Amino acid sequence: MSKVNKEEKSWILYDWANSAYSMTITSTILPIYFKLVAEQGGMSSATSTALWGYTISIATFIVAMIAPILGNIADYKGNKKKLFNLFFFIGLIATVLLVFVPENNPIALLVIYTISTVGFCGANVFYDAFLVDVTTEDRMDYVSSMGYGMGYIGSTIPFILCIVVVLLSQSGLINMSLTLACKITFLITAIWWGVFTIPLVKNVNQKYYVEKQSHIIKNSFKDLGSTLKNIKKDKAVLLFLIAYFFYIDGVHTIISMATSYGTDLGISMISLLIILLLTQFVAFPFTIIYGKLSEKFGGKKLIMAGIITYALICCYGYFIKTVLDFWILAMLVGSAQGGIQAISRSYFAKLVPKEKSAEYFGFYSILGKFAAVLGPFLVAIVTQLTGKTNNGIISLIILFIIGGIVMMKVPDIKESNKVITTNESM
Repeated sequence: MSKVNKEEKSWILYDWANSAYSMTITSTILPIYFKLVAEQGGMSSATSTALWGYTISIATFIVAMIAPILGNIADYKGNKKKLFNLFFFIGLIATVLLVFVPENNPIALLVIYTISTVGFCGANVFYDAFLVDVTTEDRMDYVSSMGYGMGYIGSTIPFILCIVVVLLSQSGLINMSLTLACKITFLITAIWWGVFTIPLVKNVNQKYYVEKQSHIIKNSFKDLGSTLKNIKKDKAVLLFLIAYFFYIDGVHTIISMATSYGTDLGISMISLLIILLLTQFVAFPFTIIYGKLSEKFGGKKLIMAGIITYALICCYGYFIKTVLDFWILAMLVGSAQGGIQAISRSYFAKLVPKEKSAEYFGFYSILGKFAAVLGPFLVAIVTQLTGKTNNGIISLIILFIIGGIVMMKVPDIKESNKVITTNESM
């Protein structure tokens, strides 16, 4: 990180910080812990699974609905930092409160989890928007890639600590229940998230902004409509958002359904956790490589490379039958997942007006959230109709084909003179 300045490093460290939440709270330990709490609360397995799904949907919907309007408010002078701090604090406190929820009260656990998720996702909207404030356009791809890359490593360190705590509770070496072990992991996650957010809070400030006006909230709704009209008129932004919606849906679907697919192949939960960890370590260098290559070839070409990689992953996923095949598939995912997300973030940051970055990233966030709907539905319906999981996986190639075709039509960003030109093929 010697090549980055204080502001860039502080911004990058937030990815290092908050990725612990993604790994432990969103993806692994909390879902398992919720099942334990639901069982102790007398809730059936089917009911608890349904409630968990509803909770994720509600939290996602809340963030998607408030992101653009809060983004608009954040674009006013001095507001971006205040709103980031507010949502970060809400998310952090709610994560700590998970420790104190009674072990037989699943509803309370879901409520606190929803609050923590809204805080986590809300803070991310303003964090992404800060990219325009911490670095220059020619360094955005590199800095964004460093953020994602460090996030992968930052998620594994506390996660390994959490796994050790859980394994110790199950080994009989120490007198600790599994529920207590899970609560300790929530505390570890909160501490990690809080400590490594301090540099951003101290060193990152809003440089691009809109001057404050009276009746900010009322004007924000008016500005929201104006921004929607501007997006429709801005060919580059509109086409990119359409392309992003499709290909990021495929990316999120493959990530979210990998564990289920591995289970269908007969891979044990411990093996899946190991594969997940190693995928994070593979993702780290490849994400940095994406950032480096984008400086030479441009962000659009690297996004296309990521889309092509994922299309090949879909094809390979159709043929896998063994544990070794799944390992290869996981490593291929690791080679592209961080890079395509990092370059997408920085590419969008270059397209939008810097003084309106938070509002535009609010729309970016909406697409990222709702992009987790079409892919899983496509996999589910194709799998159900054909009776084969492999057919469900290969069906995702449709999303990458559509995303790739639209992305090819996105006007190129000329870094040297910051002029947007249109492809001759359009």
